[in-house]
Amino acid sequence: MEGLIQTITVYAIPVLFAITVHEAAHGYVARHFGDNTAYVAGRVTLNPLKHIDPLGTILVPLLMVTLSGFMFGWAKPVPVNFGHLRNPKRDMIWVAAAGPGANLSMAVLWLLFAKVMVLLGIQEHFFLMVAGAGINVNLMLMALNLLPLPPLDGGRILVGVLPRPLAWQVARVEPYGFVILLLLLFTNTLGFFVRPFLQFGRSVLELFI
Repeated sequence: MEGLIQTITVYAIPVLFAITVHEAAHGYVARHFGDNTAYVAGRVTLNPLKHIDPLGTILVPLLMVTLSGFMFGWAKPVPVNFGHLRNPKRDMIWVAAAGPGANLSMAVLWLLFAKVMVLLGIQEHFFLMVAGAGINVNLMLMALNLLPLPPLDGGRILVGVLPRPLAWQVARVEPYGFVILLLLLFTNTLGFFVRPFLQFGRSVLELFI
């Protein structure tokens, strides 16, 4: 019980920031390219209450981190009408990439936060644990969302860059994407794909900070 409380305390703020900025970034970039759907729905906001899915944002991530150390979860997807984008096929790439890009930016900010605390001589263990959780959560979400599987961001990017006949074939997978993702998760295959990406991301961050 004590371990669960500590996990909730350490991961609560990083998870909320990660999913909030990720989803808001999708809506902001979509609005920039001509689709106001998310803005009208009030989803271009940093208010986490607008993006939280009680099951996918709170319960599932905490259980996964506590039981396996692997962070898996989801937020309420930001509504995007790709038909409203000025150049749907091209602009879809930027809208999809905005979420993982936001997570990479937040991972860098959490790392900077930790480095500044150390440089200032602030060795408060709890804050360093929160910063570490922020780095891990954001890199995990970035890696997970970049998997080339619709409806994940990586799948939408793939649809955007492929020629139309191939893009159509990939897009047809979307109704089954979540089921495929769960199968990858429960067969421990998801970690096989995501962990090398995480290790590479951490190595890159360490080179630049």
